[in-house]
Parts: sequence; structure tokens; C-alpha cells
Amino acid sequence: MEIKAQTGKSLGATVEGFDHASASPADIETLKQTVYTQKIAVLKHQDLTPQQFLELGRLLGRPETYYEPMYKHPEVEEIFVSSNVPKDGKQIGVPKTGKFWHADYQFMPDPFGLTLIHPQVIPEKNRGTYFIDMGKAYEALPEELKKEAAGTYCRHSVRKYFKIRPHDVYRPISEIIEEVETKTPPVVKPTTFTHPMTGETILYISEGFTVGIEDEDGKPLETDLLHQLFEATGQLDDTFAHEGIHLQEFEKGDLLVWDNRSLIHRARHTTTPEPTVSFRVTVHDERKLSDEVAA
Repeated sequence: MEIKAQTGKSLGATVEGFDHASASPADIETLKQTVYTQKIAVLKHQDLTPQQFLELGRLLGRPETYYEPMYKHPEVEEIFVSSNVPKDGKQIGVPKTGKFWHADYQFMPDPFGLTLIHPQVIPEKNRGTYFIDMGKAYEALPEELKKEAAGTYCRHSVRKYFKIRPHDVYRPISEIIEEVETKTPPVVKPTTFTHPMTGETILYISEGFTVGIEDEDGKPLETDLLHQLFEATGQLDDTFAHEGIHLQEFEKGDLLVWDNRSLIHRARHTTTPEPTVSFRVTVHDERKLSDEVAA
């Protein structure tokens, strides 16, 4: 197994010669440490069946099955499917997922540490995923913003970008919203936390899921602090030219593993979408999101 930092990139490493079937415990630990320190590991020359993909996920931790059934792979329920390509005339998974800044499961009580993506059908143009390292983003904040954010908490909810399900057609929107709020009520987590694997301070906010900021007593802050944090970290830059935004491109045979604690990401979609299919497995590693966040 050979690991190299991505040339000319601010984060990420490529991994050549990795085979999950023959990987030793030391190989797995090295891969995980690469993800924690380099944020993204691109495993090259991977051609895995859905079951093999899940087996790789299990080597890294405990897979989490997505809570909404319509995203699930028909044969391996732990795999989340993003696809605009029907199979045998049927929609498998959900198209146009993740077109907003977010960390996976940020709106749930117990988010996982690692995300794995195995692209299956890759667009000819505009391929890739945008990332922001929220550890580096915190470091780059002006001191006055760091002081304002200290000791605050953020509220996260899926409500803003919840996708309507097939059985929601013709239902009143108020009824759907009430169900969403009951099934996945908003969660509150510290605005910053210490990464349990690296010791970094992570700014844990995203434009997609973070809906409010409050003090330690739960009182909403009557300031534009959250907007300032979004702006400072590049999440409001529609040109994606902000220095903190990293575009991770990929090709056939690539499999991406990234640090879901410190990275937020956003899918790259266009107005004229090409066929695209990707499989996702998400896993809990040895630690919780952070020691400051209760399970």
C-alpha cells in the first residue's frame, strides 16, 4: 500500500495498492489515520460489489443504515444510493442528493465519523464533490468571531432540505413537516468541539442543516453571528472560488473515504445533469463525534 498527498491540493491523499480482502489490521489503522490527518483518502483501482463495499466499511467501523428506506440499495440496505439512472425501469435510490453544504447525519443525535463513497456511473463533465475543512476554517476565523462563537451551541435540522418521498404526494405540506419534526427533531450541539482523533478545534456548522445558534441556556442569539460564520468559511460563495473550498474530482475505480467530523461537503450538480450513480456507506469508528457531544 502506497500513500501520497494529492499534488497541488490543500487536503487529501491517494492510496495505491489497497485490497480490503487482504488488508492487515495495521493497514486498516494506517488508512484510518490517513483519513484523520489528510481528511480524504482516495483509494485507487477499486472495483467492489455492493457486498464487498459493505465489507470494507465494516473493517473501518460499524455501518449506519440510513433511516429513510427510499435511499437504500435493493440488496444491501446499509448502502445509500444516489442515482438518476433507472434500473429495469425503476428508480433506485434518490437523484440530486446533497446539493448544499452539510456533514452527513449532522441533524441526528449520533453522527458517524467516516463516510465512504464508491462512484458507479461517473459524469464526463463537472464530476467531483466540494469540501471545506472546518478545522482549518476555524483556525482562519478572525479572533472576534472565535470569541463570539465560544460557548455557544447550534441547532441542526433536516427540515430545510428534506426530500419528499413517493408516498408524500398529495399530502398537505404541514403534515409532512410535522412528521419530519417528530421523526427527526432538531438536535443541539456545541458550535465548536475538539476532534477526538487529532485534537483540532472543529467549527461544526453547515448552511444546509444548521438552523440556529444559541447561548448555553438555549436562548437564541439575536445577532448575525451564524451568517458571518457561513460567510467566513466560504459556504455562501456561489462561485466556489473561496480559498477554503476544495474540489475533489474522481475517476472510474476511485473510492473516497473522508473524515465526516471535520469536513462539510456539497455535491457538484449542473442544470443539464449527466447520468450519475454513487454508493455510500457511513460508519461509526471507535469514538463519538466528540467528547463534548453527548450520545
